[in-house]
Amino acid sequence: MAILLTGGTGFIGSHTAVELINAKQDVVIADDLSNSKAEIVDKIEQITGKRPAFRQLDVTDKAGLDAMFNEFQIEGVIHFAGFKAVGESVAKPIEYYRNNLDSMLSVLEVMRAHQCRKLIFSSSATVYGANSESPFKETAPTGNCTNPYGWTKYMIEQILFGVAQADPDMSIVLLRYFNPIGAHESGLIGERPNGIPNNLLPYLTQTVIGIRDHLSVFGNDYPTHDGTGVRDFIHVVDLAKGHVAAFDYARKHTGAEVFNLGTGIGYSVLDVIKAFEQANGVKVKYQFCPRRPGDIATCYSDPSKAKELLHWQAEKNLVDMCRDAWRWQQNC
Repeated sequence: MAILLTGGTGFIGSHTAVELINAKQDVVIADDLSNSKAEIVDKIEQITGKRPAFRQLDVTDKAGLDAMFNEFQIEGVIHFAGFKAVGESVAKPIEYYRNNLDSMLSVLEVMRAHQCRKLIFSSSATVYGANSESPFKETAPTGNCTNPYGWTKYMIEQILFGVAQADPDMSIVLLRYFNPIGAHESGLIGERPNGIPNNLLPYLTQTVIGIRDHLSVFGNDYPTHDGTGVRDFIHVVDLAKGHVAAFDYARKHTGAEVFNLGTGIGYSVLDVIKAFEQANGVKVKYQFCPRRPGDIATCYSDPSKAKELLHWQAEKNLVDMCRDAWRWQQNC
């Protein structure tokens, strides 16, 4: 039995593939390579010694997805595929709603046709919107999202709650990520977005290595300790291990369950810059810019539920994240 990773050559998907293989799981990857490269499969094999099956596929293509289910014995799905940039979603809301909702619905329809009932969904802390104060618990109100990306995650969560209610044999785990950064300690896989990065760490590392002139810090007038936005940064390897724990949980439980995956610690953008400089002995050139539409001041998690029920918690610190991200940037 294999676990299907949609979007499995992406940043989080590739690291999760590594951790699943290390946990002796069979992995199958479907990815359209719109924000990744096929060579990632080679890197996964280099790290683990085992090559996952890979098919280049847009998972909105139900016929192609159905063929994968016919080809492989799929036990369950970890759904990573989707557009993910907050700022871009504000500029391109139609594309975000179309892609993210269609991909999830296509996966669900093909799963139903094959009686596949285990699903892990990559959700996001953006579903909490501006409703609550940090630290966010899973019981905090959701909705009132501040950008279309967050709304797609919120809408998919509602779809999945409905699916679980309609089919009591479904086992669905919704993982609300906070801010994944870092890279595999081997330096072989990491975050390499197409074009100008939307996330902090790849933009920062590209600035230090000379690809970008400077890092733009969006907003220095937030009500935080230094005026810059505060986020819960989590090492991508810790996050990947959370997916392994979530799939083990899905094997033992039915219904829909939500978990935060974060460290429970809030770091500002300037905190990250200082940690990066200290970890790697470099200087980061940055400039303050106006706030981005859709951003909130402070967002960090209460991850205690995941510790209690998934027996998982983040182990790596901010220095680890910065050191591994820089090693990856120098190698890529």
